[in-house]
Amino acid sequence: MALYNIPNASGGLDNFMVDLIAEVVPTGLTTFFIPMFLFFVFGVVLVGGTMAQKRRSVTVDLPMWFTMASLATFLVSLPLTLRAGLINSPTLSIVIAITLASGIWLFLDRNKREA
Repeated sequence: MALYNIPNASGGLDNFMVDLIAEVVPTGLTTFFIPMFLFFVFGVVLVGGTMAQKRRSVTVDLPMWFTMASLATFLVSLPLTLRAGLINSPTLSIVIAITLASGIWLFLDRNKREA
């Protein structure tokens, strides 16, 4: 008796990942698990990038790393939309809004520095 059904890996890596998350995480926990997972991805990219840049140079380009972290979170959340019920509309709209806001922040910061 298996703990869970092994998803079919012939459909591609993104389908395999989504099927695995849908099989392992119960339906009631997806509303809590997916936003926390996306926040974890955002935090790891943001903190890891800023610490690596601070180690190599004295200053940290926070708008750039905020944009990189939001783009990474957006790219992780896109395959989760393949299966209904994994990511809900408010969570996806928040991810898109943060990505757009960070892109605008990066654009405005670059214009201010170059002038």
